[in-house]
Amino acid sequence: MARKGAVNDGRFRPEKRFPLIVPVQPNLTLQELAMADLAFVFTTIAAVATGVLVAKGVAKL
Repeated sequence: MARKGAVNDGRFRPEKRFPLIVPVQPNLTLQELAMADLAFVFTTIAAVATGVLVAKGVAKL
């Protein structure tokens, strides 16, 4: 039975399971990707600000 993969320097290397590059969806424009990044940044800032407010509220108890 043949093994899948390549033999390199006497060691067995399994087949590559993941591509070296991640394909970008071709139907997204650069502006849409930038807006998604901006939304992520704002969401992260809002989550951190909410956590700070909750921590201050808990500290007052």
